[in-house]
Amino acid sequence: MIAHTTDTVTVWREHGVPVRLVWRGVRYLVTDTPTALRGSPDYLDPGITHAPEPIIGWRFQGTPATGESHIFDVRRTGRAEWELVRIYD
Repeated sequence: MIAHTTDTVTVWREHGVPVRLVWRGVRYLVTDTPTALRGSPDYLDPGITHAPEPIIGWRFQGTPATGESHIFDVRRTGRAEWELVRIYD
């Protein structure tokens, strides 16, 4: 099942890569290799081809102490704020 959401979450990173997440008061450890989600900046001229695509978010598996894993898609909404976009069960 895929759930779409816009919940605010807390993401801890090491060397720029997510290592844990807190969602709805539950701490999840990242238990796989996160995949960078890339996108084109809105400010680029449409005539520019092969523009670099910055990292706009991450997809990773998170597992809490209870052992119930989920796949999370998160994206940055501000300097230190993250938004949970999708959850895959």
